[in-house]
Amino acid sequence: SAFNLVSTSKVLEKKKLETVNKVILGGEALLAKHLNVWKRAMPQIMYVNLYGPTEVTVDCTYYIIDKEYSDEEAVPIGVACENKEVLLLDENLKEVLDGEPGEICVRGTGLAKGYYNDFGKTNNVFIQNPLNPYYPDIIYKTGDIGIKNKDGLIVFQARKDGQIKHMGYRIELGEIERAVNSFEKINSAICFYDEFNKKIVCTYEGDAEDIEIIKHIQNIVPK
Repeated sequence: SAFNLVSTSKVLEKKKLETVNKVILGGEALLAKHLNVWKRAMPQIMYVNLYGPTEVTVDCTYYIIDKEYSDEEAVPIGVACENKEVLLLDENLKEVLDGEPGEICVRGTGLAKGYYNDFGKTNNVFIQNPLNPYYPDIIYKTGDIGIKNKDGLIVFQARKDGQIKHMGYRIELGEIERAVNSFEKINSAICFYDEFNKKIVCTYEGDAEDIEIIKHIQNIVPK
């Protein structure tokens, strides 16, 4: 959030952070739009994108950003940290092929034992590794959907509960959010599904008119 606020404040147009040599980010999805503002101002800095929930001691993947991304592209979360393994599994707990979406599951050092005094929730997401039938080997199901790109890097797509079915289509709300957030006139945006009215709702902060947003995203997401 702080990284994004510095970006939208335009302070980097006036002041460079001359003593900073690394910027390491985690906790929220990194938007390429904000990253690009920083990189234009200070291209010499090493930027690192981290990913991981609390249940795996915060970080389980990392990506030292080594290429350019357009504002509407998703910045990868990278590869597994040392002593961690990340699996992408389908609904039947089978590994997905590269390029196919799957739930991000984690094993290795740093994995929590479970939730205190909540065995039901623990047993639901801390499960035996379905790829290892030989000995106890617990993995954590994050509830996040990821995909491995052609460079072998994992890209976060959306929360599992952020996928909806609307008018017969499966839709990733996170994909719409990313498209809206890539618009230069938008500071931040979030999408949710209004179950009662059967509508996808986008709430945003910025100077854009609705019609401008629609025009911006029409070539990024399906109609």
